[in-house]
Amino acid sequence: MLKRFADICAKRSVDSYLKQSFPSKFDNVVVAMSSGVDSSLCAALYSSFPNVRGIYMQNWSQQADARSSEEKDTPCYERDWKDVQKVGAHLNIPVERTNFENDYWLDVFEPMLKQYESGFTPNPDVNCNRFVKFGALRTLLDKKYGKDNYWLVTGHYARILSHTDTLEPHLLRSYYAAKDQSYYLSQIDPTYLSRLLMPMGHLLKAEVRQWASELSLPTASKPDSQGICFVNQQGPFKNFLKEYLPANPGDIITVDELTHERKVWGKHDGLWSYTIGQKIGLSMPQGDPRYKGAWYVSDKSISRNELIIVRGQNNPALYKSALTVSEFIPLGHTEEVRDSMDDAVSKGNLYIQFRSLQRPIKVTRYDWQQSVIRLHLAEDQRAIAPGQFCTVYSGPRVLGSGPISP
Repeated sequence: MLKRFADICAKRSVDSYLKQSFPSKFDNVVVAMSSGVDSSLCAALYSSFPNVRGIYMQNWSQQADARSSEEKDTPCYERDWKDVQKVGAHLNIPVERTNFENDYWLDVFEPMLKQYESGFTPNPDVNCNRFVKFGALRTLLDKKYGKDNYWLVTGHYARILSHTDTLEPHLLRSYYAAKDQSYYLSQIDPTYLSRLLMPMGHLLKAEVRQWASELSLPTASKPDSQGICFVNQQGPFKNFLKEYLPANPGDIITVDELTHERKVWGKHDGLWSYTIGQKIGLSMPQGDPRYKGAWYVSDKSISRNELIIVRGQNNPALYKSALTVSEFIPLGHTEEVRDSMDDAVSKGNLYIQFRSLQRPIKVTRYDWQQSVIRLHLAEDQRAIAPGQFCTVYSGPRVLGSGPISP
């Protein structure tokens, strides 16, 4: 099976990059297993290695909504752990369980709450990868096997390949663009790339399902997980946030373009309840042509605790031609990344994404001062929200990322 996979990797090679690396027969191989079909197939691919084992990370223990009446008393993490055990038994590989709830709470969840409370729109999955899946787990495995003495395999849809000239490992987009997860991986430590394997980045989702079915994996038909990794919610996400964030009412206002007159139209419960570009359900005087139609959040005034709205989904106030990324972390040596950005701009090959799976946006020029980058875009973009991560690409390669500033 590994030979079949290697053949596919060779056929789907990337210009300027070497073929996919593979462990030696007696290397330590650890597969991060989430209980989904992707990580299950990863375990199957390396199940013939003598020193392979699976590891399941429990990062959140809140009781999730039941999928059926029979499962109503079983938390989702217990169901997932049972599925991991079934896959391990099916493949005849050992699996273990570790708990990173404290790390997740301190490094991901609490910072996310602070960002929301400040009116920003964070992405916790980016920090989960940085601090937990490739942070706390790495620390654990380094202690157990020794630094650089093991391979970590994950089910992410991305690729890690070594550049032909420098031999440096780079993080690349997935071959299957519809499932690409490189955006979420843009903050991981680049020094760890040389020991990471992401087989799913070379495959189509249909192929993954087919292979899993051929191998009779217990998770072959399990649905893909949806939404933020720590909550299996029903209803609006802000209802979940209400359990953790206090109400902080403020005014919902309009600002006249010419006179700059501010007019109050209602109240919000907290700036964290809304994001830029979101349609707002507010009763406006529909008989007046100036106010008829749908209204959208265009800005947040943190100092005044005000939500600013504009009329029309494509109102010019919702669009920006540039954005500023603060605390930019290059995914590689800073000077080499800067040189790659310069080269990509000159070739018209520098792109960004501020949401996962959105169409890549071309960058026409940039200014990089210390850890702050100002990026000028080829096309105006709608609903760029402060706090969102902006990931920078040179073609398929991830160059780094950082949160968007107000």
